[in-house]
Amino acid sequence: MTTTDLRNHRVLYGCMGLGGGWDAEPYGAADIDAAEAAVRAALDSGITGFDHADIYRFGKAEAVFGEVLARAPGLRARILVQTKCGIRVPDGERRGMYDLRGASIVRRVEESLARLRTDVIDVLLLHRPDPLADPDEVARALTSLRDQGLVRSFGVSNMGAAQIAALQSRLGFPLVADQLEMSLGRRDWLEAGVVVNTAEAAANGFPLGTIEHCVANGVQLQAWGSLARGRFTGRQETAAEQATARLVAALAEEKGTTPETIVLWWLRRHPAGVVPVVGSARPGRIRACRDAVVRDPELTHEEWYGLWVAARGADLP
Repeated sequence: MTTTDLRNHRVLYGCMGLGGGWDAEPYGAADIDAAEAAVRAALDSGITGFDHADIYRFGKAEAVFGEVLARAPGLRARILVQTKCGIRVPDGERRGMYDLRGASIVRRVEESLARLRTDVIDVLLLHRPDPLADPDEVARALTSLRDQGLVRSFGVSNMGAAQIAALQSRLGFPLVADQLEMSLGRRDWLEAGVVVNTAEAAANGFPLGTIEHCVANGVQLQAWGSLARGRFTGRQETAAEQATARLVAALAEEKGTTPETIVLWWLRRHPAGVVPVVGSARPGRIRACRDAVVRDPELTHEEWYGLWVAARGADLP
């Protein structure tokens, strides 16, 4: 298997929880140990793709991951490393903002490479749309990074079909991924195509056609927040969540797997080929996702719809 090819990855591990607090305080040995335990749990579960962003834990997520790579010679060659840029966190009096200026993209990649202790990023995602970005300038920056061998492939995050198409029209190579919030709890991506011509359509807001565009153009759909923050496998707050959690638990027992796997199978069962990003930093919870990697989704048509309707808390239109 070629690990640098996203098509060979069924589930990615999201590294947002690594590196300590969401602040500029330095990380310590305990943070590196915790990151190593999480990475080991992911590898033990068959996950060999690792998703980062330059802003995660103010850069510390990338940095502790780099420390883990330094502790394990040979590991880098066996995994895919993906990161993102384009969001600037608040700094002093400067508010947070989006920044996809060409020079900024290049600088953020150089900083990520240093923190990750690697000479190449396998996939770089543009984290969020920047309304002030010049698409031609963005394309020049991405092309330069590719030509220099600093980044192998590129994609986007939190973007709709029109935004992807506009950027793609300026590139001489394909965008390979769009990472969106998708889960049994966050279903607007799914329901946008179902509530057309109903009163619910105006409230949906998801850019209709994005899923279809990605499928038609070979853009991998990656699901951040794929475990729905534990709403169906841990603490529930609503009657619909409680009913869905009971159904998830029953299906897990019936199929000899974990509730986490059922939630991820629900995403993977969709014909768009959704790739969940598992973001827990707890080794036990990461290992609970193993069957979502090593087993094909074992949900029937009726079971899949049963989970959807339960999570909606209402019948389909």
